[in-house]
Amino acid sequence: MSKHDFGFETRMLHAGQIPDPYIGARAVPIYQTTSYVFGDADEAAHLFELKQYGNIYSRISNPTTAVLEERIASLEGGTGAMAVASGMAAEFGTFMTLCSPGDEIVASSQLYGGSLTLLAHTAKKLSIKVTFVDPDDFEGWEKAITSRTRGLFVEIIGNPIGSIADLETLGEIARRHYVPLIVDSTFATPYLCRPIEWGATIVIHSATKFIGGHGTSIGGLVVDSGDFDFSGFPTIADPTASYHGLRFYDTFGHYGFLMKLRAETVRDTGACISPMNSFLLLQGLETLSLRMERHVTNAQKVAEFLAKHSKVAKVNYAGLPTHPHHDRAKKYLPKGPGAVFSFDLAPSKGDVRDAGKNFIEKLQLFSHLANVGDAKSLVIHPGSTTHQQLSDEEMIASGISAAMIRLSVGLETINDLLWDLDQALEVV
Repeated sequence: MSKHDFGFETRMLHAGQIPDPYIGARAVPIYQTTSYVFGDADEAAHLFELKQYGNIYSRISNPTTAVLEERIASLEGGTGAMAVASGMAAEFGTFMTLCSPGDEIVASSQLYGGSLTLLAHTAKKLSIKVTFVDPDDFEGWEKAITSRTRGLFVEIIGNPIGSIADLETLGEIARRHYVPLIVDSTFATPYLCRPIEWGATIVIHSATKFIGGHGTSIGGLVVDSGDFDFSGFPTIADPTASYHGLRFYDTFGHYGFLMKLRAETVRDTGACISPMNSFLLLQGLETLSLRMERHVTNAQKVAEFLAKHSKVAKVNYAGLPTHPHHDRAKKYLPKGPGAVFSFDLAPSKGDVRDAGKNFIEKLQLFSHLANVGDAKSLVIHPGSTTHQQLSDEEMIASGISAAMIRLSVGLETINDLLWDLDQALEVV
């Protein structure tokens, strides 16, 4: 058979699956099972010793989940992927796999509030030090890196202020210092940006968002480029006691990080995804490109509308020429800088927090809830919800103000969305 490079949409529908030759099912079957029968005692022993690939227990691997992993790896251009219980589990699992007590992470200060809390507080309990830097302060990134640094972490589209990371520059810094660049690409999805092509080693997704796309299922994904030499990383290269001295990098090569994540970190923390959620996320993935095209088209029009409105002080969307990262967005996200962004209200009188409350309560189409990436349009006030656990200093460093409103623009008729925003802004 002649070799052929299949396009994004074809891989979005077919990668990782061959129709069942016995049953003939065209859809990916849901293997709703906890465990798997071994052929014989030797096979069982070899599976537990990681000398043979196969399924032992769905906490570690599952055939339905395997399709999701292979498909997202194909779309991202990675060597492989691991699906876990949530986006936060993907982050935690990545840091736990890379770090030992006393190790360090350098991270952008402009992250989702849950990520900031994980790195600033939970990681400290594990004796992992995290240094936060302005994502555009490249000298700051360089200065923060030490001999114990095990990764640089950034969001391609900052949540909630819509900043765009300079992946190419950060990738060069990471290479110079021999550390992996870890990119949360949740808001971009592999349709809008593939960070590995710009120097990322590891790509993280909250599949709960645009990949699933319908607000039904929670899941996370970790993709490895396969290009990073982990031979100098103790957690990947050194002998591991839980497998009688096995060296993951020597044994599995470019798949060493993912095998360590799967066979040790997720095995021991139990952060596994259910087969049903893997199936539902695959259903969303099949229409990813179609949905993202509509998402970014609607988001651009909403941002342009808000930018001209008298009750709006500022719009943080890189699709606007006035945004400081507009040119960077055209470079890394030429199809559009996502559909999640924020804006600041400009109330004519009264307290800005009251203005935000009144605005949100007046909306009719936008749902007020703590999620993004749904087919339906969503709204939230970050300062009192997703980022409320931050201190005043952390809030300022993240670029969040009391006047800020975050939107996740959905797939509704654009004129209806503009009408809803306009009538709600009347009360501001």
